[in-house]
Amino acid sequence: MKVETDKTRRTLPVSDSRAVRRHAGGLLARHRGYLALVLGLHVLAALAALASPWLVGRLVDVVSGHAGRVGTSGDVDRVVGLLVVAVLVQTVLTWAARRSAFILGETVFAELRETFIGRAIHLPLSTIERAGTGDLVARTTQDVEALSHVARFGLPAVIVGLVTVVLTVATALATSWLAALPIFLSLLLLVPTTRRYLKVAVPGYLWERASYAELSGVVAETVDGARTVDALRLGAARRRRFREVLQECNEAEKYTLRIRLWYFPLAELSYHLPLAATMLWAGWLAIGGHVTLGAATAVVLYVRQVADPLDDVISWLDEIQVGVSSLARIVGVGEVPPDRTATGALPVGTDIEVDDVRYAYRAGHDVLRGVSLDLRPGERLAVVGPSGAGKSTLGRLMAGIDGPRTGAITVGGVPLVDLELGRLRGEVALVTQEHHVFVGTLEENLRLARPGATHEELYAALAAVDAAGWAVALPAGLDTVVGSGGHPLSEPQAQQLALARLVLADPHTLVLDEATSLLDPRAARHLERSLAAVVAGRTVVAIAHRLHTAHDADRVAVVEDGLVSELGSHEELMEHGGAYADLWRSWTQDATAPATHP
Repeated sequence: MKVETDKTRRTLPVSDSRAVRRHAGGLLARHRGYLALVLGLHVLAALAALASPWLVGRLVDVVSGHAGRVGTSGDVDRVVGLLVVAVLVQTVLTWAARRSAFILGETVFAELRETFIGRAIHLPLSTIERAGTGDLVARTTQDVEALSHVARFGLPAVIVGLVTVVLTVATALATSWLAALPIFLSLLLLVPTTRRYLKVAVPGYLWERASYAELSGVVAETVDGARTVDALRLGAARRRRFREVLQECNEAEKYTLRIRLWYFPLAELSYHLPLAATMLWAGWLAIGGHVTLGAATAVVLYVRQVADPLDDVISWLDEIQVGVSSLARIVGVGEVPPDRTATGALPVGTDIEVDDVRYAYRAGHDVLRGVSLDLRPGERLAVVGPSGAGKSTLGRLMAGIDGPRTGAITVGGVPLVDLELGRLRGEVALVTQEHHVFVGTLEENLRLARPGATHEELYAALAAVDAAGWAVALPAGLDTVVGSGGHPLSEPQAQQLALARLVLADPHTLVLDEATSLLDPRAARHLERSLAAVVAGRTVVAIAHRLHTAHDADRVAVVEDGLVSELGSHEELMEHGGAYADLWRSWTQDATAPATHP
């Protein structure tokens, strides 16, 4: 059985088994005190459980006379009384042990979840964009849920099972090692099959999880771009893509199903066969007088008692492999290397220079092919051009989201990728078509950009982007809960909120990538006029298809096929009569053309 393990490495990293063991060991070491309590309670519960078979065997010897004399009714009553006490003590200890194990599982899982979220929110944006959100969403939901299931239920069950099996086997051997010899048949069957299973299961489940992540990404992309798919008649292509990833999910699931189908029957045999063998062997020994009937009975009961906890361990072993693969994917998020190394250098000035920048999303396919620009402090530069020319890519690089393949983008003489993120966001900020309203009050959403802002500053930021009117009209004003489950904000309102956060962040350079695309033309133009007063004295790079932005800019850069083909003011480029003039005439004709109806 060979798994295409490279499928598990197509997106974010996946930790190897050594790193997973090290992480899990460190996690348990931090809770070793409580872990010792859990193990201690389970040992006591297992010891209490061992009393019942011994007492039953003792009762057999008392009744049959193998105890040296035929027992009286008082002897029987005493043994039965002890048996009742043993069952009650076992019940109480088992309850306490399981409760402590559940608490440990919840504690460990909570720490894992917090660590994962902390690592996820610090992932470089460049890494997330290259990997896609599908894989990260799958790790945040499916993998965290799978690990939660194992931590809450699997960990306690395995601890209970292993402790019970070890103590029960030891007690059976102590009762009569001769009668208990068939119990080792379990090891002969279980050890080699389990080793083989563990070798092939983890890669299989990693493949399965990776295919789930890809499926999630395809579904999310199709739903998010449903209008585009419909407009461009891409339904057939998206269905083909969906079938492809669904087929891979199917192949991965069939592989892991085959693993379970050959492993579990052998596992079942490994603890049922010793029971049958022990009954025959211990019975023959008792008939021959080699062991007492009570000892033979106790050993058979002990071997039978091993079956249930061993079955639990075997059953959870498969779930644990899912959990281990999920843990490997969760820990792997922390292995993403930083996309920048801060040098500690401080910018001298606010001028931004783009020097012969090249960038590629795929090796050998440059999106930008030697772009050079000098941004004058305080100017408004519009970047225009056809779709796919590299405008948004240039904006991302100028905002320091990612570094160029070759060349450099500097602010005050320091490369953007050499700045700490906190310092970078104080220099340059990017606002795109994408925005998010976090669950919380409107005030909390605004304070993300400047935690110490006063109420006056919050209202001023909203007013700057023409949002103060609707913000004041909310049911509780700035204290209104927005986001998922809260007061709904329209798309234009959500975009204005994002722009207000930008105003509060107060960087000296703003990169606006279609930042007003969701507003109607009149509202967008009004918003941009409001922003004009706010951005006075700052450098603004505006990337847009609406060319009125270019008309109002100090300079216009035309990007075509990864190159800046023209650079100058609106008037200069119109006089030149090149690509920009063609774009302007086409745009103005489309804007003034009467609407037609089929």
